[in-house]
Amino acid sequence: MSAQNERNETVPESRADVVRGLYDALSKGDVPGVLARLAPEVIVDEPNRLPYGGVHQGREVFVRSVLGAMTGYADVAITAAEVFEGPTGVVGTLTGRLTAHTTGEEFPLTMVEIHQVDEGTVRKIDVFTKNPDELAAFYARAEAGTR
Repeated sequence: MSAQNERNETVPESRADVVRGLYDALSKGDVPGVLARLAPEVIVDEPNRLPYGGVHQGREVFVRSVLGAMTGYADVAITAAEVFEGPTGVVGTLTGRLTAHTTGEEFPLTMVEIHQVDEGTVRKIDVFTKNPDELAAFYARAEAGTR
C-alpha cells in the first residue's frame, strides 16, 4: 500500500462527501448504504403537499415513510446529483425521473436539499422540489391508475 493511500484512509469524509455517499446509495437503491449515512434520529422535512410530506424523524421512518411511499407509487431514477458545501451546511441538487407503476407516466423530478451534517452523518434534510403541486398530482394519478 502506498503512503498516499494510507493518508487517504485516515482523512475523515468531508460533509459534502457524506452527502455524495448518500446520493450514490439512493441512486443505486442501496437502503443499507442510505441508512449508514443518516443519523439515527435524522429529521427529514418534505413539502407538505406531497403524499409523504411533513417532518419525519428517524432513519427507519425516513426509509419507510418517504422512500417507501415514493417507490410504492413509482420507479425512481436519479440522473444527476450535485453537492455544494458551504460554511453552514451542504446543498444538494437531484434531478431524475419518476415512472408510475400503474400507468407508465413519466415525471421529471428536480429537488434541492439542504443538509446538516455532523460527525460523518446527515442530521437534518430540508427538501424543496421545483413543482410540488404537479408532483402531488402525479402521485395522485399514479395511485388512482389514471393519466
